[in-house]
Amino acid sequence: MMVLILEKVPESLRGELSRWLLEPKSGVFIGNVSTLVREKIWELVQERLRPSSGAVLAWNSPTEQGFTVLTRGKTSRELVNCDGLQLVRRPHPNPKKARVKLNASLVSFRLRQKKYDIPDVKL
Repeated sequence: MMVLILEKVPESLRGELSRWLLEPKSGVFIGNVSTLVREKIWELVQERLRPSSGAVLAWNSPTEQGFTVLTRGKTSRELVNCDGLQLVRRPHPNPKKARVKLNASLVSFRLRQKKYDIPDVKL
């Protein structure tokens, strides 16, 4: 089973993909195809992506999570590898505020560390 999610792609690409996959919602394709067909579809998607487009491909695989995810282009989410697990991070709408929040939590941690005599930890 595979799921392919496309963002801001040409209509012609979506039409071509509907030959092999079902499109239950605009830009979301699902299907049960062989590994070879999945790889050919991914190659086609990568070739036809615009600079402002994005694609996410997920399929079942024998991993700890039971699936593998690939991304290409500009997507609204970011994949992060954390000790072999693939996690999804949503970007903060205002990166400057996110940085301030991180610094505030670091200061808070250091104050608690001093108060409760917690050994130093590299962050």
